[in-house]
Amino acid sequence: MEIFKEIEFKNVFGKLSSEFYTKQSWSSLENPRLIAFNKSLAQELGFDVNLDAHEMVKIFNGEMPIDNAEPLAMAYAGHQFGSWVSELGDGRGILFGQVQTLNGLRDLHIKGAGKTPYSRFADGRAVLRSTIREYLCGEAMHGLNIPSSRSLIMFGSNEPVFRETTETAAMMVRVAQTHIRFGSFEYLKHNGKADYLEELLNHTINEYYPDLINEKDKYALFFDRTVKNTAKLIAHWQAVGFAHGVMNTDNMSILGETFDFGPFGFLENYNPEYICNHSDHEGRYAFNNQPSIGHWNCQALAAALDGLISEKDLMNSLKKYGEYFYDHLADLYRAKLGLEKKIPDDLKLVQSLLDWLKESGLDYTNFFRSLSEIHNSDQSVFADADGEAWLVAYKKRFEEEEILATASQKLMLKHNPKYILRNYLAHQAIKKAETGDFSEIETLFNLLSSPFEEHEDKEAYAASSPEWGKNLEISCSS
Repeated sequence: MEIFKEIEFKNVFGKLSSEFYTKQSWSSLENPRLIAFNKSLAQELGFDVNLDAHEMVKIFNGEMPIDNAEPLAMAYAGHQFGSWVSELGDGRGILFGQVQTLNGLRDLHIKGAGKTPYSRFADGRAVLRSTIREYLCGEAMHGLNIPSSRSLIMFGSNEPVFRETTETAAMMVRVAQTHIRFGSFEYLKHNGKADYLEELLNHTINEYYPDLINEKDKYALFFDRTVKNTAKLIAHWQAVGFAHGVMNTDNMSILGETFDFGPFGFLENYNPEYICNHSDHEGRYAFNNQPSIGHWNCQALAAALDGLISEKDLMNSLKKYGEYFYDHLADLYRAKLGLEKKIPDDLKLVQSLLDWLKESGLDYTNFFRSLSEIHNSDQSVFADADGEAWLVAYKKRFEEEEILATASQKLMLKHNPKYILRNYLAHQAIKKAETGDFSEIETLFNLLSSPFEEHEDKEAYAASSPEWGKNLEISCSS
């Protein structure tokens, strides 16, 4: 196809043993219509800037075959809410192909592609609601400088899909460095396929960590890097107030990207016990549990690799998880507070602020954005005794800095977003889209792509959520 003439397909995953996947095509949607197209991402992937998005819909809907694509459904397993599930896999997804870009290998993955051998009793479709949420949140995370999958194109249909209610179907093309998960390795280890672990390990290192290829202890180094990247990712989540909602091992990217968006949510008023997934009755994936769940998931990965990496090396890396997490978290919060010097007790200063925020009931995102005025005269937000005490402690800490107040302010504005994907904003965009109006998706996409910038006439999108929008229930049903 003309549209793909400049694209370098590599498709290395499909050259691995068939234990890792099932090669198959996907099912088209009836009467598809374009909903959104990520032009900037298309350019990053190497597509022609003048491409026709409507033609892309036909291609990714399976109406126009592509010779150099090698569609397949990936096999994996995982721990879901702590319980082992031996066979999961791409129940509604198809790895369309892998392309080589200037920034490395990228997967093109069709979500909502219909039934596969891993669908079990499901229909293999995605609904419009969840597709919009993933499309917007992937770009929001990217805009926040958090490693994440993104979406290239989204299209819908009037084809009915039955969930908790009758909804309409949609597809999107998800772009990620890889769709290899913690659960990919667990699948091999615990299903009598451990002989294939080394093949998958070598593939992952060769494609994504080439600097480790010639290292004697490359497997141990790979695991340590995975632990580090996972810890750093979750530190990012905590700093911006993002709750993933379903941190199962099959939803954890081996490269430390935010992955598989479902019932996610961003903090409104600061509440460390925030549960965004209404199916999470025990609060396993509550916001304040995410760091420990990240460590738990790394332990599960270690159990899958214990035949190839020594117990000593596995344990050493697991022990460093906390160090990796807190070191990165401290750096992120220093930037949010307009600080540059690394001082050991800085997280104590952060924690005392978060304790005060919890009691004050202030909006998490908007409070940190307002901190850019802390060096100016307006400090009225710290009106109570605890707030004033923290302000005094902060000013004392700032005396140890060498940067000027103006530079500190710029640092804060660069690391405290004005715009986040609040659930009520996503909800409003979905409701409009269900009537055929996709304008709100485009508006949010533009704001979330550059969340640290001021956007003229868009102040309403930065306001705290209305009361009705603060406690919207989000489910795994998608």
